[in-house]
Amino acid sequence: MAFEKGDAVVLHDQHSEYDGETGEVTQVSETMFGDSTYIVQFEEGQEAGIPEDSLEAAE
Repeated sequence: MAFEKGDAVVLHDQHSEYDGETGEVTQVSETMFGDSTYIVQFEEGQEAGIPEDSLEAAE
């Protein structure tokens, strides 16, 4: 599932301090392989370079 700017998402990345938190997609970038990566803004900061498979749509 592709996400767009403004979408609310939940991050699932055990190595991130934002694991399990809900944030908002602020930027979508495409890698040279055609995959999308995301910058997500959380209450306490932001995380960049997040792959699509680490995100889930927030309810």
